[in-house]
Amino acid sequence: MAWYRENARALPWRETCGPYRIWVAEVMLQQTRVAAVVETYNEFMRRFPTLVSLALATELEVLVAWSGLGYYNRARLLHKAAQFIVGERKGRLPATAAELHTLPGIGEYTAAAIASIAFGEGVAVVDGNVERVVLRLTGRASENTAAARGFVRAQAQALLPQGRGTASRREGQSGGGAGPSHSDNPAGDHNQAMMELGATVCLPRAPRCSECPVRELCRTRGEHLAPARAPQRSQPAACLLDLRKRGPATEVLLERRPSDASVMPAMYELPPLPLEAVEGLEPALRIRHAITNTNFYVQVFSARHTAPASSGSRASTGKRSGAAAQVLRGAIPSVAHDLHWTRTTRLASLPLTGLTRKVLQRLKVMEKHRVALPE
Repeated sequence: MAWYRENARALPWRETCGPYRIWVAEVMLQQTRVAAVVETYNEFMRRFPTLVSLALATELEVLVAWSGLGYYNRARLLHKAAQFIVGERKGRLPATAAELHTLPGIGEYTAAAIASIAFGEGVAVVDGNVERVVLRLTGRASENTAAARGFVRAQAQALLPQGRGTASRREGQSGGGAGPSHSDNPAGDHNQAMMELGATVCLPRAPRCSECPVRELCRTRGEHLAPARAPQRSQPAACLLDLRKRGPATEVLLERRPSDASVMPAMYELPPLPLEAVEGLEPALRIRHAITNTNFYVQVFSARHTAPASSGSRASTGKRSGAAAQVLRGAIPSVAHDLHWTRTTRLASLPLTGLTRKVLQRLKVMEKHRVALPE
């Protein structure tokens, strides 16, 4: 705990004990890097500062605020849970892990994190960081079995300080407030300290053992035995960046994914192109985009770049560029009603896929808002 007080990163969700804000942060942190969450969290809380404001928002508004964070079903479930809490629980989050676990999108880990950090419940949080710390401390190899998971949970719970803290501030559920001092909430602070230790010192590769506050208790002092990771798959892909002028406005062609799609339903993306349709053409951009265990190596094609250079007139060049655009547009396998010309000034208000946002920002079609990240 002394180490945590001195070394904890300054993260925006640590500045509050408001259950709503902690809940949003914990859902965002599921399977997502802290740096990526920091970029989204502050803007999301500006748009939806209270649980009621989130419940009253449309799903589209929530997806727009979530855009770029990935795993969009989390945003949908967060929205549904907010509506349920406002409609059925008078706007108050449950205060125990068992009750929290019954809400949409809140699993065992997230329920324990909210219950301990926001309400001081004496329940251990076990994420990948905590699991790694426990396994190394006890000298046990990593195994993907029910018995191994039970062992880690029992050890993490045994390490937890006894007694319930006073983190709960029920009157602050809708808006947050100043966070408690470390002595107010031993369970929540201990859980955050364990997660911080795994995230910044007890790293998966090359752990910084010389900086570890519990190295004298550790039976491993280095990397522990762990099952080999599944190799990353590589998959090529192509998409079209098609721009046109309409008076003073610039429009970009986007495809809206079906609302019943199994992945990223109703999100907007650059229209995909069959690889055989772009064979021999030079892309405007090559970019790698990782999703879970797959690396997508994406080529982005633009009519302006595929049209051959010409020493002729501007009109001639424009005609060739237009013809190239028609050819590429004709190769899009999507049906016409899924394609939409969208003003570039409206892009920030649409739920874009992470890849589309990345491409549009890289090619200067969409402005990138930079956020200062914590050290």
